[in-house]
Amino acid sequence: MQTILNLYRNAYGGLAPSSWMLALVMFINRSGSMVVPFLSVYLTQSLHFSLEQTGIILTIFGAGAMVGSLLGGWLSDRIGPFRVQLLSLLLGGGLLLVLATLKTFPLLAVGIFVMSVTVECLRPANTASVALYARPENVTRSFSLNRMAVNLGFSIGPALGGLLASIAYEWLFIADGVTCIAAGVFFYFYFRGKRRNPPAPAAEATFEPVPTRSPYRDPRFLAFVVFTTGYAVIFFQFFTTLPLYYRQVYGLSEAMIGLLLGFNGLMVFLFEMIVIHLIGKRPAFRQLVVLGTLLCGVSYALLNVATGMAVLVVAMILVTFSEIFAMPFMITYTINRAGEKHRGAYIGLYTLAYSVAFILAPYLGTQLVAGYGFTTLWWAAGMASVPTALGFFAVMRDTPVAERVKKKA
Repeated sequence: MQTILNLYRNAYGGLAPSSWMLALVMFINRSGSMVVPFLSVYLTQSLHFSLEQTGIILTIFGAGAMVGSLLGGWLSDRIGPFRVQLLSLLLGGGLLLVLATLKTFPLLAVGIFVMSVTVECLRPANTASVALYARPENVTRSFSLNRMAVNLGFSIGPALGGLLASIAYEWLFIADGVTCIAAGVFFYFYFRGKRRNPPAPAAEATFEPVPTRSPYRDPRFLAFVVFTTGYAVIFFQFFTTLPLYYRQVYGLSEAMIGLLLGFNGLMVFLFEMIVIHLIGKRPAFRQLVVLGTLLCGVSYALLNVATGMAVLVVAMILVTFSEIFAMPFMITYTINRAGEKHRGAYIGLYTLAYSVAFILAPYLGTQLVAGYGFTTLWWAAGMASVPTALGFFAVMRDTPVAERVKKKA
């Protein structure tokens, strides 16, 4: 037990207080993450939208997220990530409360788009803040701490959301909106006037800095974004079609669906920081991203190989370790590749990949399910992970500075 406690202490030790506070903001915010995990179920079960209409609404959410990612990155470079995060949290919370009153397809489509643009401005601004406030030697662990907080909140949000949905779906929007506003208030009082950490000296950087330029003129990074989009399309079946699969194929209740989705967040909370700590700087980033991508495909393909609750749990464990291995190193790769001047733009383009995926994932997923069934969807997701992993292997070829120094010597 003492060994385990020491392992956790070492994994979390040495992080800047501001990194912990940013993580706390995200925890408060994501503890109310109830709308998106249950959106497909809400639209089909409560509003009685067709599967095609549900796919359109989810695609509109993704389109808004795409705009929000670009806008959030652009604004972070111009007015600073502090203002962007504050406005996103407060305005986004208010819009979620308004969404609870919208019942028709046209009004909900417009409301979902506006809310998504506003809420998704938070992601690039928050990521930029983690890079600003993290100690140079702890950038990857600071991002993992932030993701840990997000996933701990996500383990609570869907579980609580399942219980609220069993009472009335409107409570999902109310709880999500209130926690957004609460996170915004906490963020304002802690971070107003807060100074950032100084940038890392060139000798301490994990990778050689890329010459300062727009990410749109960085071909290798653009290719990386394309494959990130591919990974996210596969992974986002977790939010879009997997809850429908639980409901329509296994007949699970909203509470049980929430517990299964929340199990993912709990697993990330328990293991991601430990994995990052144990890995250290030994393997290359691309090996971990490739492994994570393949695990994502295997997790979905497994749903076709066997049936039963145990299979659902094992598949959830696999998709959880997929994101543990892939996502922290994707964002660290992005930060390392971005110069100080264009950091917001690089992060905005990176988060854009996930936003584009949230357009494609629900559309492709629901169309495949409507036309060919869940079995075809899970095989397609499994097979698509292979070329995506190969793409990451080809693109992510940056070499740590220490290795380059040894070669020159």
